[in-house]
Amino acid sequence: MGETVDIRDTQYNYSVIRKFAIMTLVWGAIGMTAGVWAALELAWPALNFDQAWLSFGRIRPVHTNLVIFGMGGSALMATSFYVVQRTCQVRLAYGKVAEFVFWGWTIGIFGIMLSYPLGFTQGQEYAEFEWPLDYAVAIVWVCYFWVFFNTLLRRKQEHIYVANWFYLAFILATALLHIFNNITIPVIDGWTIKSYNVFSGVQSAMVQWWYGHNAVGFFLTVAFLGMMYYFVPKEVNRPVYSYRLSIIHFWALSFLYMWAGAHHLHWTSLPDWTSSLAATFSIILLLPSWGGMINGIMTLSGAWDQVRTNPIVRFFVVALSFYGMSTFEGPLMSLKSVNALSHYTDWTVGHVHSGALGWVAMITFGSLYHMIPRIFGAKLYSEKLVFAHFWLATIGIVLYVAALWVAGIGQGMMLRGFDPNYGTLTYKFIETVQFMHTPYILRALGGSMFLLGGLIMIYNFIMTMKQGTKAQADKHAVIPAVAAHA
Repeated sequence: MGETVDIRDTQYNYSVIRKFAIMTLVWGAIGMTAGVWAALELAWPALNFDQAWLSFGRIRPVHTNLVIFGMGGSALMATSFYVVQRTCQVRLAYGKVAEFVFWGWTIGIFGIMLSYPLGFTQGQEYAEFEWPLDYAVAIVWVCYFWVFFNTLLRRKQEHIYVANWFYLAFILATALLHIFNNITIPVIDGWTIKSYNVFSGVQSAMVQWWYGHNAVGFFLTVAFLGMMYYFVPKEVNRPVYSYRLSIIHFWALSFLYMWAGAHHLHWTSLPDWTSSLAATFSIILLLPSWGGMINGIMTLSGAWDQVRTNPIVRFFVVALSFYGMSTFEGPLMSLKSVNALSHYTDWTVGHVHSGALGWVAMITFGSLYHMIPRIFGAKLYSEKLVFAHFWLATIGIVLYVAALWVAGIGQGMMLRGFDPNYGTLTYKFIETVQFMHTPYILRALGGSMFLLGGLIMIYNFIMTMKQGTKAQADKHAVIPAVAAHA
């Protein structure tokens, strides 16, 4: 009589990963569409049709939260569950809890999409959701940590691969940031749901930007570096260039990022020493950031011939290039002399999208192109569509960012313009608005190209999923009987 074999001992859990991958595409499509619409409203304000729920102030946070937490968060959960299983060579721990994480996260993002247009908001950057969603997110996030951490504990490999260190740091730091930035006094008055932050004045601003910059630092940088450290070597079939550099990169980023947020508050009532300290740490951050970028680029060294033939590698090359550029631009803008020009202008928005579109989205696209055919058991439907997506995305990013560089720097110079003869400002504020109209049109065009590329990717994946088979997916999901490289 043969022994009954438990599937948990033989196969990775791809079910929850497939669900997160699908929702990555759904939230990406909705979030990027909201972003394009918001960009169009800046050029042509009448597109809000005098509807409060469609106004820029409500659509814009729908865009930022759906692409960061909806698309980005779902992609990170999908890839982290994929990577931790394959590098630890063990099935995902607590499968039912992982399913709860998926449904809790998805319902929470859906709540964001409904509540913001209705005006339920704390008004904090990247943290607009009100206290019921705050509490729900905290519960889901603790469950996410529990699944990921226990999978690490059950690993067959003694060594913890570096990508898992980055994912773990992102999970822990995000929990810390979310909890302390949302210490509020909740209020329910009839149908009104509101909360009041326990911090006030300049303390509230400092906590907000400690959270806001580190949401960028850990959610949008450290986490996606975990993605980079697994999928780039796997796609080109080469080892990480320098494992020692990756460890230095990890610890330096983890320590330095937490101190940099106050550089968003130069020239405010925040004590000068505080923002100066933040600027100092921001400058130092250039070293580990470029260390990671160089590590990724050098991992591709020796596989440059694949740039001509493999469009997925092109996504990784562009992503690492934008990571290098945006992590140079950030420290530059933290300098007080530069910040005096860039603060409160669209140069900041251009910088954010250089990182968000060029680094975060492109590394995500490349990783999804590698992962989705494997978890759905199919060959990628069309490589030509991947090339089309790459060019639309790349040209769209360049057009978008360049337009906002022009808009922001021009705007900053006009706002600082001073007439020494009369002791007055050279330009009226409305003249800066008129100047930015053409760059705003180009920005919307660049964003539309990026969205079109994303929709082509989604079509490509839908066709890939349709031709996939469970047998092929299960074949890729087999856990090695003997510990070996994933």
